[in-house]
Amino acid sequence: MRYATSSAQVAKSRVHALVIGIFEDGSLSAAAEAVDTATEGRIQAIIKRQDFKGKKAQTMLLQDLDGIKAPRVLMVGLGKAGVIKPEDYLAIAKAAIMQLKRLNIRKALYCLTTTQVEDRGPDWVATKTVEQFEDATYQYLVMKGAKPKPDDRLNLEQVDLLANKSELKSCKKGMLEGVALSKGKKAAKDLGNAPSNVCTPSFLAEAAKQLAKDYSSITTQVLNEKQMEKLGMGAFLSVSKGSVEPGKMVIMNYRGGKARQKPHVIIGKGITFDTGGISLKGGAGMWEMIYDMCGAASVFGTMQAIAELNPKMNVVGIMAAAENMPSGDASKPGDIVKTMSGQTVEILNTDAEGRLVLCDALTYADKFNPASVVDIATLTGACVVALGSHATAIFSNNDELAQEILEAGDYTHDRAWRLPIWEDYQSQINSAFADMQNIGGREAGSITAACFLARFAKKYRWAHLDIAGSGFKWAGMNKGSTGRPVSLLLQYLLTQEGKEL
Repeated sequence: MRYATSSAQVAKSRVHALVIGIFEDGSLSAAAEAVDTATEGRIQAIIKRQDFKGKKAQTMLLQDLDGIKAPRVLMVGLGKAGVIKPEDYLAIAKAAIMQLKRLNIRKALYCLTTTQVEDRGPDWVATKTVEQFEDATYQYLVMKGAKPKPDDRLNLEQVDLLANKSELKSCKKGMLEGVALSKGKKAAKDLGNAPSNVCTPSFLAEAAKQLAKDYSSITTQVLNEKQMEKLGMGAFLSVSKGSVEPGKMVIMNYRGGKARQKPHVIIGKGITFDTGGISLKGGAGMWEMIYDMCGAASVFGTMQAIAELNPKMNVVGIMAAAENMPSGDASKPGDIVKTMSGQTVEILNTDAEGRLVLCDALTYADKFNPASVVDIATLTGACVVALGSHATAIFSNNDELAQEILEAGDYTHDRAWRLPIWEDYQSQINSAFADMQNIGGREAGSITAACFLARFAKKYRWAHLDIAGSGFKWAGMNKGSTGRPVSLLLQYLLTQEGKEL
């Protein structure tokens, strides 16, 4: 979809549909007033009849009003008069977009971008509007054999975002950021939704190489299993050795800052399919495990968004990619492996494999002398029990870093919640025969998994994001990757631009 900013006169706009806002008390937005004046009071007449009450996210479509150029007007309820809360604006925008995409139109003028949103500027409104449009119209059609039916096709091609002349520059900045963000989220969703017979570790590696061809600011390096063996990545290789698909450590390096500037590193768990290994999962619902690489997909998407925006900073994205399969070569419960850090791990459950690939990636990240390291993983089912699908779990060894990520999530509405990694929990992963074991028992499963990772991240500021609940949804025809937490990660990284640590 194409986007543009506009300060055109609403009533004279020759688009195929106008989107205007009305408050619950009957007061009109500036765009609605312009339409009402041009149509000699038609909007007010509808409100007086109480056919439209302006309740939050209520919609009504009007056709062929005399006095304006656009053949359709979509009225959208803004709720109670005054400044709108961010979460309410997102619900309002989504309702408008869901109606627009059902219409046989190619171009719309979206006038709700002039709405005042609490503690947010016009740039935020524009960014989130573009993101909402792209999320609502996203389809994964790569694997469809048949062409979409005419009723399933999206006709909408361009959306103009209305802005006051004084806010036009800010609105355009936000729109461009929204476009970059949405490209990254789409890339993350496409990778997440790709079936595991297509999206293998090698597929992720090739996608990263293509990213480097598309953006001159990015270089890509791929470590194969022999190279990882030389580096001593025994934990990672204990996972990948059970599969005929070779594991890959994929490193994408964005250079936008000074050469001496410390990079921010983001690391994604990329288990392209997870059977559980010898500790085999139950068959029901195992298909969901194509999404066990959504952490890696979010890293890829964030790197693409960063490359689109070209901030003056350095960012390294790492995808720790492997399959977890049962075979004669697979790791067995009770095996002990040596990690790149030199620490040993007793593998009591081969289905706790994500932390095994991540721990070696965390050790490898130290070579970059990072300003911060954030890993992202669909790591534990316990996280879904604790937080559901609404929030990403944050664990961190640095309060300032944790707060910055929380604030980024609040700002973008890609929200997160911090959980503890107190020393009290560490005893649960102590092993009688090795330095640690890879599970900590029934209690606090998400926390003990984070405690495991914390043992490999002591040299730098580190945070772990568990996206087991937020990274994908599994409800029938609505299943699929959510693209989270690309919004959060992008916002966090952009707020770090120019900071010297």
